[in-house]
Amino acid sequence: MHDAFSSSLGQGWPQIADLALAFVLTSLIGLERRAKRKSAGLRTHALVGLGAALFMLVSKYGFTDLMDADSVSFDPSRIAAQVVSGVGFLGGGLIFVRRDVVRGLTTAAIVWVSAAVGMACGAGLPLLALVVVALHFLTVWGFTKLGEHLPDVEPSRLLLTYEEGRGVLRTALGHCTERGFAVTETQATQDDLGDDVARTPRTRLALAVAGKGSVPELVAELIEIPGMIAVNARQPGMSGE
Repeated sequence: MHDAFSSSLGQGWPQIADLALAFVLTSLIGLERRAKRKSAGLRTHALVGLGAALFMLVSKYGFTDLMDADSVSFDPSRIAAQVVSGVGFLGGGLIFVRRDVVRGLTTAAIVWVSAAVGMACGAGLPLLALVVVALHFLTVWGFTKLGEHLPDVEPSRLLLTYEEGRGVLRTALGHCTERGFAVTETQATQDDLGDDVARTPRTRLALAVAGKGSVPELVAELIEIPGMIAVNARQPGMSGE
């Protein structure tokens, strides 16, 4: 047991410290995601970072007994490359599209960063791991605050389709106000029912909203309103309809 517990064999205190650092740093990232109630939270990020660190340690030390074998050739960096590919697949599972709204991109990117932090710890690069974690918090907190103070060039336009008589418009306008948006323009048209008198009347409402909030998050809330049929958004700088 004593012989197996050796840093030269990749199973000593330095490697345990690398794993512990990866666990602590990626847990901090996970706590931030958990505070925002994201699907990938504390446990996901901690496990991704810890696993990535272990893969790096296996890549560095797991084949030392084969180093002197003339008949064996290997590239330890291939394990690290596969970690990147595997985490990319995991991150892709966090991204989904619902009613033309893409969600989960930031969370998927942060899972990818957590894996990179774990790999850096496993590779014996703790300073780089610490810097990346610090930059992570600067990005998710600092950039959010910065975006709130950037002026809007032009309002975003939303097209809502909803059923009449269910209080959808009042609820939608309330969400806009709570998200920090001001409605600057409205234009409503009612669908022609034709011979289908049994169908609930529908209204198509075009809104121009200006503010410092997140339009994708606003859209994600609007589509959850009972009676809302569709929400389409066009932000400044977007091409196409």
